[in-house]
Amino acid sequence: MFKRRDALKFGLAAAGTGLASPHAFAAANHARRPFNQEGLVFPDTRTPSVVARPSPEARSFVTPLFVLPDAREAAEVRQTDLDPPPDPDRHQRYHDFVPQRYFRETFREKRWQYHIDPPYNQGSIHIGWDAGHDIPIRPGDDRSSNPVEPGFFVPGQVYRVFYDEPIFVRRVNDMPPIGEHRVVFTNPSFTVHLHNAHTASESDGIPTDYFNPGEFWDYHYGNFPAGFDEREKLTSLWYHDHRLDFTATNVYGGISAPYLLFDEFDSNDERDPNPNASRLPSGPEFDIPLIVHDVQFDENGQVVWDFGTPSTQQFDDLGEELFPSFQHTTFGMLGDQLTVNRKIRPFHDVKQRKYRLRIYNGGPSRLYRFSFQVRDANGNFKRGPVPVIQLTEDGNFFDEPKTVEEVELWVANRADVVIDFSEFEAGDQVILTNHLEMRSTGEGPSGRRLELGDPLSEVMMFQVGEEQPEDPSRVPQKLRKQPTIDFREVRRERLFTFDYDNGLFTVDGRLMDPNRVDAAIEQGSAEIWTFRNEGLSWGHPIHTHFEEFQIFEVNGQPITPTNVRDAKKDVVRLGPGDEIKFFGRWRDFFGRHVMHCHNVVHEDHAMMIRWDIVPPGQGD
Repeated sequence: MFKRRDALKFGLAAAGTGLASPHAFAAANHARRPFNQEGLVFPDTRTPSVVARPSPEARSFVTPLFVLPDAREAAEVRQTDLDPPPDPDRHQRYHDFVPQRYFRETFREKRWQYHIDPPYNQGSIHIGWDAGHDIPIRPGDDRSSNPVEPGFFVPGQVYRVFYDEPIFVRRVNDMPPIGEHRVVFTNPSFTVHLHNAHTASESDGIPTDYFNPGEFWDYHYGNFPAGFDEREKLTSLWYHDHRLDFTATNVYGGISAPYLLFDEFDSNDERDPNPNASRLPSGPEFDIPLIVHDVQFDENGQVVWDFGTPSTQQFDDLGEELFPSFQHTTFGMLGDQLTVNRKIRPFHDVKQRKYRLRIYNGGPSRLYRFSFQVRDANGNFKRGPVPVIQLTEDGNFFDEPKTVEEVELWVANRADVVIDFSEFEAGDQVILTNHLEMRSTGEGPSGRRLELGDPLSEVMMFQVGEEQPEDPSRVPQKLRKQPTIDFREVRRERLFTFDYDNGLFTVDGRLMDPNRVDAAIEQGSAEIWTFRNEGLSWGHPIHTHFEEFQIFEVNGQPITPTNVRDAKKDVVRLGPGDEIKFFGRWRDFFGRHVMHCHNVVHEDHAMMIRWDIVPPGQGD
């Protein structure tokens, strides 16, 4: 008779085996292959825990937005502060991109406050960044009232760095070992992926490059565009955990943060006299990253993970629940409290001027369709959706700004928008609103549209103040021209199919094997990849590491000027039955990378492949 306590022991033992090394994982994986997977699916009676055990209620728009700290204030150190010193031999092209700045981050468990009301105000145990010293309090930052130690923050600090400014980041794992850590659904072993930077394999944070409690990993970020092509420059990136088999739980547990890249065009200076500068809204007050996560809590305000609740539960003679109720979701993890920068439906005071909002879908599984709706000071609806100017999708600028009323973001999609709060009256409440309802099991949209007032429609509120400051910012008519596609560069074409089989998610009918090379791509070449969703129920945001790609065909229809803004991306929105083709190049480095579903529950179970960049003449 297999009991819940035995399942916990089994799970921890398997995790412990995986911690030893990638080779240990491969051995364990190989040993399990003969196991018959038939029937390993959730029963029809399963009820997601977010339905069976909803989170405690929380008032909307009463908790201030957490304004993320700047990495230069929170984590920058001198090179001589790093012991042992950086080892250039561990990094490709280190001497081509010698670091100009050095950072050290430490991962620890501490308490984080999600909301000002009980039970959330006592804090939830979280994995987060501990800078080790105090950080200046910024406008709108309520850290001073948090029941946490100074210098601890979830999400992490914002990196604001420039192209041609290489940096070096040491990340230290100061977590308790397995069995002693308190965020029990996570694995206290990490690898941090800078999504979708042009980064060498050993610094990319691939799933097998993890570091355990008491260890560290060094990351070298060259901060140069792919192929040294100015058109390949990116802007709104982010970094997050990518631990093999535990990406979803570790990201959900707190490990994600923005990484912003600037250059002479996007210069982080709205007063820049350079005629080539965009002069977009800038600085931490007017250029604000907003990471959206949906989270589930228990009755004590502690973050929990969905292990499912079958409607028929069985117990032994001691009252312990038997195995059928201990079921880890493979569909997708949905929370019922929407958070922005890890605050439940916060508010933020704004002045009557332009702001640049960088909106991130931090996952793990929920998809969104956002708009801005306006209420008066008494909470009465005034108008909406409000047109805003969209600058980017994923990490890259469009050729030119787009005026939109709604922005769709699947997991890991990002969008920079400019909204001018001078168009509103003092006292107006501008509500970031979600219109896309998900099926409670997490696999995709329900088909129902949410409107303002639905429980999962309200994301955050911008409170328009009376101040009307000088606003030197602008939105230029032209942004960044996208690269051209030259099909004469194509060396080969590849087809990847995505499906669901026996409770797990597959690519080309296979599960992830980190020791299997699924594609050997020659450095300096170009390829055409086709993604085909062979499922009828599942939506898959598919992400491939290292370089953005250019979509040129969707379901047999070519990309045209009317939908070209969806062309250059790092996440493909692959809906049921979709087939999407893109052109990609692979340049500048060698080594291992991955491609996977960014519904990271699907990635962990185990919709991911490994691909390698190899020398010319050694490709498959």
